[in-house]
Amino acid sequence: MSEIITNLSGWIPAVVLPTATMSQLVKIVRSNSAEGVSLVSWLLFGIANVGLYIFTEKYFSPQALIGLLGTALMDFVIVIMIVIVERNKKFKIEEIQADKTA
Repeated sequence: MSEIITNLSGWIPAVVLPTATMSQLVKIVRSNSAEGVSLVSWLLFGIANVGLYIFTEKYFSPQALIGLLGTALMDFVIVIMIVIVERNKKFKIEEIQADKTA
């Protein structure tokens, strides 16, 4: 019975963490805006997930691969998306300002 509970306890975060992270990623892509999204927080989440993966030493466990490394990968994608979206926003503002002065 305890093995079932242990396995289930591993699968819960393996489903919840990537799902929560994916919802943030989808929001950024759909809205093409990173307003209210902290680059530093998502970068630290990614680093923490990689660190936790190494700490648990369950390198081939599907729960660890999906829940920790998969989530870390999506965390870093969110960081990249924040940078891209903010850079595009900055360029658009500069274009508008240039058009007004021209």
